[in-house]
Amino acid sequence: MRWWDIEPVLELEHALFPDDAWSPGMFWSELAHARGPGATRHYVVAEDPATGRIAGYAGLAALGDLSDVQTIAVSREAWGAGLGSELLADLLKAATDFECATVLLEVRVDNTRAQKLYERFGFEPIGFRRGYYQPGNIDALVMRLTMQEQAQEHTAERTAERAAERAAEQAPAHAPETGTE
Repeated sequence: MRWWDIEPVLELEHALFPDDAWSPGMFWSELAHARGPGATRHYVVAEDPATGRIAGYAGLAALGDLSDVQTIAVSREAWGAGLGSELLADLLKAATDFECATVLLEVRVDNTRAQKLYERFGFEPIGFRRGYYQPGNIDALVMRLTMQEQAQEHTAERTAERAAERAAEQAPAHAPETGTE
């Protein structure tokens, strides 16, 4: 997500979460921490290929070995098409890149659709936050995912990539001629 995405993201935010939508300042604040060497945030948007309009967005905050899904949303028109899974997978990859061992999130207790998505990815319920969503005073279910398996897979991939890079650096610059021309 970049600054020019904020306006269309806000339109979708207000359509999906009319009572507790984020403000423009909240998105600006998050994006201020999403770039550069000290970045602690990862935000992404997904566009509808047919219209070019934003069909979903998601964000993750990381601090030490802990990350938190800040937001994830998919337009109603895109529900059931797998976009929520794609966005969540992107956030989990970012959590691995940030070297987080645990990912937390809050989800409305009445949002069973989202809860099922998170469960498919291995999140487990660990508690509640009473009255978390305001002004409706809706409780949040807190869920946790331990990233150990994902981190091990990512570490193995990075090790293989580094080994391939070292091998490429040590290889001769030009392949020998075969003389069969």
